[in-house]
Amino acid sequence: MTAIVIIVIVVVVIALVAFGISGFNSLRKLDVKAQEALGGIDVQLTRRADLVPNLVNTVKGYAAHEKSVFEAVTAARANATSAAKSGSVEDKAQAQQALDKAIVNVLAVAENYPDLKASTNFLQLQQQLTDTENQLAFARQYYNDAVSTLNQKVVTIPWMFFAGPAGVHKRDFYQAPEGQQAPPQVQF
Repeated sequence: MTAIVIIVIVVVVIALVAFGISGFNSLRKLDVKAQEALGGIDVQLTRRADLVPNLVNTVKGYAAHEKSVFEAVTAARANATSAAKSGSVEDKAQAQQALDKAIVNVLAVAENYPDLKASTNFLQLQQQLTDTENQLAFARQYYNDAVSTLNQKVVTIPWMFFAGPAGVHKRDFYQAPEGQQAPPQVQF
């Protein structure tokens, strides 16, 4: 009888250890997925920031007297690039908001120049910017989905007991700053 009890105890201990390892690994995988999703936002923010100088240079040739608009977009681009590399989720959202405003201003300047609006380079840049905005929206949604899954696990039993040892914590959702829930609308 004692051999059976020992075997049962050993099996229970092995099952608990396996469950603990599984819980630990599950939370770590979800955390890595959320981090990867945040990296996707960074990639799109960087891509958009890289398109901005081309857009500015295209518009600049037509509107040299709009210097303050170009300076503002250059500063916003630098902030967005910096936030994409090392900022928090909130920093990224703030930098995106500033860059959105700057891009709208550049496109508003372009509105005054019919030759520019018909330029192939300008139209291609505008299309690339639109594509990047769509990919950025997808990246934000993917991140929020990953964060939702992670946060649900971190606050529910039994996973919450593994969160501390796994070094995993709730993450903030990506939220657009007030007034920036939708991409800026530009009419030509």
